[in-house]
This record gives sequence, C-alpha cells and structure tokens, in this order.
Amino acid sequence: MIRVKEMGPRDGLQNEKQIISIEDRIKYIHLLEQAGLDYIEVGAFVRPDLIPQMAGTDAVIDGLDLQEHTEISVLVPNIKGFEQARNTGIKEIAVFTAASETFNQKNINASIAESLQRFIEICKQADDLNIKVRGYVSTCFVCPFEGNISPEQVIPVIEKLLEMGCYEVSIGDTIGKATLAQTRTLFEKTHHIGLNGWLAGHFHDTYGQAIDNIKTAMEWDVKTFDASSGGIGGCPYAPGAPGNVGTEDVVQMLQKENIENKVNLTALVKASSFIEKKIGHRLASKVYQEEK
Repeated sequence: MIRVKEMGPRDGLQNEKQIISIEDRIKYIHLLEQAGLDYIEVGAFVRPDLIPQMAGTDAVIDGLDLQEHTEISVLVPNIKGFEQARNTGIKEIAVFTAASETFNQKNINASIAESLQRFIEICKQADDLNIKVRGYVSTCFVCPFEGNISPEQVIPVIEKLLEMGCYEVSIGDTIGKATLAQTRTLFEKTHHIGLNGWLAGHFHDTYGQAIDNIKTAMEWDVKTFDASSGGIGGCPYAPGAPGNVGTEDVVQMLQKENIENKVNLTALVKASSFIEKKIGHRLASKVYQEEK
C-alpha cells in the first residue's frame, strides 16, 4: 500500500499570501481527515513575524477533535520551536535541512552541518518524551542557486538524520525541476544501500513532472509520498506556478494503477473546495479542477 501524507495545512498554507483563521484551519484539517487522510501536518512553530500564516499553531492543535488513529505533526526549526510543540502534547515533529549549502544558508542562515547539529538535542529530547521525529531534506535534485544536486550530496544528509533518530526522511524536489533520470538515479542508489524503507518522496509539480517522478520512486520501493490538497502552496522560486503536487492528483494516479489507498476522492475535493474559497484563488491540482 502507498501512504499519502497531507501537507496542505502547513507546507501548503505557509506559502499562500492569504492568512487563514485558526477556526478555518481547524475545519480544513477535519475535512481532510474525513476524506481518509490519516497523516496531516497541521502547522509549524516558527517565528510569526516571519511566517504569519503559521501563527496560532498551538491553538489549532488544541481545537482539533480527531480520531485516535489519525497522526498529526508540526514543523520545528530549532529547540525553541520544539519546546513550543512539546507543550501541546503532540506526538510527532518534523525537522528540516537541505542538500544544498547555498539554499540552506539563504533559507535558515546556517550550513548543513550547523542545521544538523541543532537537531541532535531536539532528537534526544524527543526520544526521551516518546515523540517521533521526521526529517525533511530540501533541494535533493535541483537547487535554485547551485543547479543540479548529486546523490553524493544527498545521501550523507539522509544518513545523519536517520542516525540521530528520524524514523523517516522526506526527499524534496523543492522547485519541481527533478527529471525522471535524476529521480531514478537517486532512489536506485539509496535502494542499493538499504535506505528506501525509511524514505518518502516530496515532489513539487512546478513543471508538471511530479506524478511521473512519484511513479519512478515507487519503482524503487518508496511507499510514502507527501502531497497538498488542491496543490495549495505555490513555488516561491517560480511565482504563479504550481508548487506542491495535488493530493487529488496522487490519489487518482493510485486508483488508475489499482494501488490500495484509503483516501476518498470526492471527500478530498470537498476539503480543497473549502480552502480554495478561503485562499481566494484557483487551486492548481488538475484532478481537483476536473472533479469539483
């Protein structure tokens, strides 16, 4: 079975200009759960002056009434963010770095090594509190500043995140420029060294290649993929272009391939329609636009 992890309430809304109210974020998450999505990233503990879209994540968590089996997570950039997350009682967090030094410096003002060092204490405290940690690695194929990224730049970062306690590492095509050849090469190499059971794919559809890249990763036994309902969250490096691959697009592809998944497409479209009205612009997911 392929598992789809929903990124809309965090990675999606974080990249939208419109600020969505806490009440509407809560309703959106409930609608996503009702569609059968059992893993939802619900927010981030980041500086509200820098990313106001994620302000009030603690109130969002407090307002949720989810089924016991539904897993939720939040993104944390540092130990302060972790402490805020911990105080909500959440059972999973995510940390993030990149495979590109330039991207990491411009994104979080730290080298890759410095960012990984920050995560050691977070992972230690999380382990003590039985909080799961998921890792993200951005720019695993192409960087907007450095160009193509080699697997030899990506694999050591994956290994360090796993060594420090991440149960899974999400491999990011941050600007949507990964080619099928690049996707195949990376996941073939990680497969041969036994990593793919701990990897997920996070593809953007900026240039219409996300679904084909997901299929290619599946050929190498990657079984988890991140997606955003309606494709919300445009690419910051290609204004006006689609960003995250639409959850509807991934679900329809799985249905066509007769691959088991738990998501109800009709209910998912309802969730995306709700948030489309709140965001105030047309969503990018092709399947969503066809089905709504």
